[in-house]
Amino acid sequence: MGFGCPEVSNKSNQSVIFMYRLTVIPGDGIGPEVMEAALYILEVSEIDFSYETAHAGNECFKRTGSTIPDETISTSKKSDATLFGAVTTVPGQKSGIITLRKELDLYVNLRPVKSYEGTPFLFEGLDFVIVRENTEGLYSGVEKYTDDGAEAVRVVTRGACERICKFAFEYARKNMRKKVTAVHKANVLKKTDGIFKDTFYEVAHEYNDIRSEDFYVDATAMYLITKPQNFDVMVTTNLFGDILSDEGAGLVGGLGLIPSANIGDKNGLFEPVHGSAPDIAGKGIANPSAMILSMCMMLKYLGEVEESQKLEKALTKVLRDGKVVTPDLGGVASTMEMAEQVKTIFEGL
Repeated sequence: MGFGCPEVSNKSNQSVIFMYRLTVIPGDGIGPEVMEAALYILEVSEIDFSYETAHAGNECFKRTGSTIPDETISTSKKSDATLFGAVTTVPGQKSGIITLRKELDLYVNLRPVKSYEGTPFLFEGLDFVIVRENTEGLYSGVEKYTDDGAEAVRVVTRGACERICKFAFEYARKNMRKKVTAVHKANVLKKTDGIFKDTFYEVAHEYNDIRSEDFYVDATAMYLITKPQNFDVMVTTNLFGDILSDEGAGLVGGLGLIPSANIGDKNGLFEPVHGSAPDIAGKGIANPSAMILSMCMMLKYLGEVEESQKLEKALTKVLRDGKVVTPDLGGVASTMEMAEQVKTIFEGL
């Protein structure tokens, strides 16, 4: 299967009007491989959709001189959701994914950390979510060289703190979560993280049905190793969220099992967090799990909760059985062989 827009048809080949319009950005490295696997499964779902392929990343830069052309941004803005594979970012190039997050004002980065039976997790039964502010902090990119080195500005605004904290509490309420934990370093970063912590508790007063607490980021890093079961929903700033998310991935078997959602008020973008893995690109052995789970998150975002749950259930069964999985999961299956197994189970649910 290629990445061109499919014919307008449903399972009985009758003409239909698509319910959802998606932008698909395969990227480079293993991005196109895991994207093909995900779309192969999506085509047998019960929802109607069309998709348009757009481009980003280093291979795109080689062809066009841009890591993220204006057409890609425009296409994503007009879509109901965007699926993003993986891209290689070369030092000195503009980051395609960060640019897209900013252009679409995707201020939430949502990363579930969940143990799946049959995978090399360190802790059984983990199921927590990291809500990361996606637009500010040190990742604002406000830097300059000085006579003695360089300086970076850490941007933290009350408005951004308020909306990310509200998202965390709303997510907790809608998903029957019981606690939200703020992560910061306000004992040292008294002004920037002081604003974040104060805003968190101001928002928490509006959600008396949900427990609230806060920890310093260094303590949180330790608690993720010593007692990760105590976390439910975690909310934090950009850099801290990036680091803690990867630590969380290590608890449940690695980045190959971690999806993510980038969400704003008008758009949503969904991507695995494993990167482009150029060392295995083209070998057909990339683990498609994170891409499939990202697609589950997209379906839930679109309101297709039943289809999302069915797809995750199908993948969970494949992981638990361990018979048709990629080498990083202890198997010998190719990317598309694993996708075929997930698709077969998904169709039968």
